Amino acid sequence: MTLTVALAGNPNVGKSTLFNQLTGSRVETAHYAGTTLEVAVAETQAGKRRVRIVDLPGAYSLLGRDEAEVAAREALLQAHPDSVVVVVDAGNLARNLALVLELGDAGAPVVVALNLIDEAARSGTAVDADALASALGVPVVPTVAVQGTGVAELFDAALRAAESGWSDPLPRYDAKVETALAEVASSAARMPQRPWGLPPRALALQAVEGREPVLTATAALPGGRETVAAALLVRGRIALGGRAAIAAKLARERHSRARRFAEGAVSHAPPARRRTLASITTSPLTGVPILLAMLAGVFGMLFVVGGALATGFEAFWSAAASPPIQAAVHATAGEGILGRTLLWGLDAGVEASLSIGLPYILTFYVMLALLEDSGYLGSAAFLADRVMHRFGLHGRAVIPLVAAAGCNVPAVIGTRSLGDGRERTIAATLAVMVPCSARSAVILGAAGRFLGWAPAAGVFAVTAVLTFGVGLALDRWMPGRGGGLVMEVFPFRRPAWRPVLRKAWDRFREFLFVATPIVIVGSLVLGGLYETDRLWALTGPLEPVVEGWLGLPAVAGLTLLFGLLRKELALQLLATLAIARFGATGHDLLGFMSRSDVFVYALVNTLAIPCISTVAVLGRELGVRKAALVVAMTIAIALAAGGAFARALPLLGW
Repeated sequence: MTLTVALAGNPNVGKSTLFNQLTGSRVETAHYAGTTLEVAVAETQAGKRRVRIVDLPGAYSLLGRDEAEVAAREALLQAHPDSVVVVVDAGNLARNLALVLELGDAGAPVVVALNLIDEAARSGTAVDADALASALGVPVVPTVAVQGTGVAELFDAALRAAESGWSDPLPRYDAKVETALAEVASSAARMPQRPWGLPPRALALQAVEGREPVLTATAALPGGRETVAAALLVRGRIALGGRAAIAAKLARERHSRARRFAEGAVSHAPPARRRTLASITTSPLTGVPILLAMLAGVFGMLFVVGGALATGFEAFWSAAASPPIQAAVHATAGEGILGRTLLWGLDAGVEASLSIGLPYILTFYVMLALLEDSGYLGSAAFLADRVMHRFGLHGRAVIPLVAAAGCNVPAVIGTRSLGDGRERTIAATLAVMVPCSARSAVILGAAGRFLGWAPAAGVFAVTAVLTFGVGLALDRWMPGRGGGLVMEVFPFRRPAWRPVLRKAWDRFREFLFVATPIVIVGSLVLGGLYETDRLWALTGPLEPVVEGWLGLPAVAGLTLLFGLLRKELALQLLATLAIARFGATGHDLLGFMSRSDVFVYALVNTLAIPCISTVAVLGRELGVRKAALVVAMTIAIALAAGGAFARALPLLGW
């Protein structure tokens, strides 16, 4: 027989860390609300018995409509665990204990994991676990999940609770409520079968609260309609206003009892020092400069450090990896068209993926993990919320958008932490329009080098204006509206390097599995076209757009196609293909392109079609249809802006 133990709790209480300790799994954790949005399941062994551990998304209540709370509620009903471990923050008991009482009302055998006792102790808070257990009527086990402290004792307590089985919760409400519940419970007790095996009073509580899945499942069973009718009848007698009123009444009572139980178990409150750093980083006067410095630091690390690492990796690849790969391919496929085409994928393709991934994406993931585990992301989201709302986004979207300046791939992946599909779509669309470090290299290498810093800054400015306009348009046109941001700003914590590095590597590994195969295949296709000289045949179909509308040489249009592989490759290939077509003058872009041509080329390359790695991740996060729409939109914007500037700049003397 396999026992099922569910892990429940508010966001950011260490639930997923505890899951990792119990199962040896590597679920992503963070000191930031909303990290766990899916249900994780793993099995472990307890003597001769198999135990299934279910990690539920963090939720403040099982009655809410938030995506994580809905997922937690449905998973709890479907799994019907033998016991539930409710993980609570020892430093914030009053808020956390309401969920313990709510789960107790569901009839589940509950065990409380009093987690983060080390953090509470450092802040001056002492919790009497025995007093808390006596008040709640359930086992309470002190733990420090990140260190494994108390985990074995908690597991044993959960197994003992599982053996006791589900039972009706103890009467805890006033006489009027309890009398009404007894009527519904009496009807539920006469049912031959109850949904999910809920005890009569637990079923009565959830039916009276108006939980739709429970009402629907109950009505479908023999005798269930009578129980549902009884619940509907007594709801009106308890409080006017229907379902919302009675649900709110019961919720207020739970929170009131939670505060009383917390006050009886906590010896003294944390000192003000623990709140100081959070208040400094959320106050507009001090928080905005800190936020700007943080954003500049993220951009600087990705642009400067990432660029240096990319240069070093490319040198390493050329010296150590590329020669043996070329030798192996030549030995098996020869040095002809087939061999050269294979090298585009196996040598240049793999190098393209890793030279983006290791310097930029892995670097960003390390920084993101540090910001998450320190708790700073909550403050950043709070400060940026007002600006982000203009695009229909919440403040937490600021981090992916800043990350996009380094590389669009982790930025798109980072949008999964946002609230709903509408927000993720808007944020991902804006992220792919932000010039990444590779596109910035083209702007600086083309417009900056041959035209000067002012035209290069102009390309950045035009891109920013268009991105801002797209954000406003998407917020207006997409169905739905962004709601207000209600979030908790958690106390700051000291990140531990091992979890930070492990988390960064796990995220980076996902990028490698998703993007690298597509980059290799795309490289093989482009390489085959190039090596067979069929690429030049594309200049004809491209002429009406490239030459007729954008005013660029046809050869420039070919390089924009190669920008699919890597954006900076477009500029490198422009010089290479230009030399093949125009001779030595191809070294100097102004030798075969006008000043307006160079500006338009840099602008179109920046706006049109993100690289193939970004497209791959975009399809993974938004779906193929939405990803195709985003790509089509970027092409349309790039062509419209490029054509407009191709006609306007010559009028200004360019």
